[in-house]
Amino acid sequence: MSNHTFAIGNVMNRVPKLYLLTNDDEFEVLKQKLTAALKTGAVSLLQIRRKQTLAGKGYQALYREAEQIVALAQAYEVPVVMNDDIELAALLGIGVHLGQDDGDLAVARARLGADKIIGRTCHNDVALIQEAKYAGASYAAMGAVFPSTTKPDAKRVSIDQVKQGSEQGIDICVIGGLSVNNIELLKGLALTYVAVTNDIMNLSVEDIGARCLEWQRIFSAW
Repeated sequence: MSNHTFAIGNVMNRVPKLYLLTNDDEFEVLKQKLTAALKTGAVSLLQIRRKQTLAGKGYQALYREAEQIVALAQAYEVPVVMNDDIELAALLGIGVHLGQDDGDLAVARARLGADKIIGRTCHNDVALIQEAKYAGASYAAMGAVFPSTTKPDAKRVSIDQVKQGSEQGIDICVIGGLSVNNIELLKGLALTYVAVTNDIMNLSVEDIGARCLEWQRIFSAW
């Protein structure tokens, strides 16, 4: 999938990239779904987010799962970030995504190195986006754009706020309830990543490839 930028008049538009987050499916099913998604070539970034594994089976189980997910993603040359946990990301040799209360960006950058992707949740707050930018984040995540079953209590962000965020000089990721049925409402905004969980991971293994390619077609027409 292309990740180039191109100019229309005096406006610079960025073709977004698909950022896939894992869900809490049983692990063997999860691997099948991830394989179906990754082999399409449509996924540009993968986040390991396995809250139920951590809560129910513990840290070592999460680590063993994450090792397999990272190996799978590496086979398709897709970078991976770990949700919330800087030390686990360091053990796995991957990047990290941090909520506002999940770790210091400068610490994460020093621990993981200059080449790793580090994201920061910034909700709808331009001040937080600026903080993330100057602290060394790779991208700032804005959301929830639409109601989200993954985080039902998440702060909502307006399209105008996303536009303002995209003008702050840092890559922007949008997240929250995004699907092939509503993403057109953001068409034309300068986004780097569109983060998706349910619209892909809630499908059957057999349907995931086609959905990923549908996302790819939407981005190609951005």
